[in-house]
Amino acid sequence: MWCRSIRNWFFGVAMSLLSSVAPQAVKAYQVDCAILLCLAGGWPASAECAHARAVFIRRITPWPIEPPLQIWRCPMGVSERAPLQSKAPKIWEASNQTGQTLGQVILAQVVEDGADIDISGLEFDFVRSIRVWDVRHYSHRERGRDDDCSENYNMLLGTYGTQGDFGWQRTTPAAAPQWVLPSRRCSSSNWRRGVGVEWEDHEGSHGYEWVAY
Repeated sequence: MWCRSIRNWFFGVAMSLLSSVAPQAVKAYQVDCAILLCLAGGWPASAECAHARAVFIRRITPWPIEPPLQIWRCPMGVSERAPLQSKAPKIWEASNQTGQTLGQVILAQVVEDGADIDISGLEFDFVRSIRVWDVRHYSHRERGRDDDCSENYNMLLGTYGTQGDFGWQRTTPAAAPQWVLPSRRCSSSNWRRGVGVEWEDHEGSHGYEWVAY
């Protein structure tokens, strides 16, 4: 049941969370908390989520290319260096026993406890679904006298780890979805350069954005 209501919850709770943060912390944390909540809720229609989505996309627009969600800037106690206390099982148990939506319990942790939580649970899979495709160069065209086809590329894939840490690794055209490389045919006009980001919301709905340069 809570899966069906999660979009409405995230729409209303974004402002509750942001208004609960101390004024001096809002400047540092507002955007990434909004991105976290709005992304999970499927980018519901609101001025705040529209701004959050714009920042999310702007961060992968060259240059430099940044992690689109910087969860360490949202006051959840998530740090790249500090160890995390595992509270995910308690959150899940509390949501089942009280009848609250999982999102309401997570919000309580954010507001009351600073969200020093382990985000390895299923409820945070939407963070790990984010992928950034940096296609610095791709071409597949005829080369040389014999018109042999040559596929050349320089591609990186950015992903999020179990606790929301972001990292880059080299990738190949075969691993890229079609929206990143619409065609791999050998053609004089087949070249591609740009950055794309894809994600899934809390309910598993897929979305993506491509920025050519």
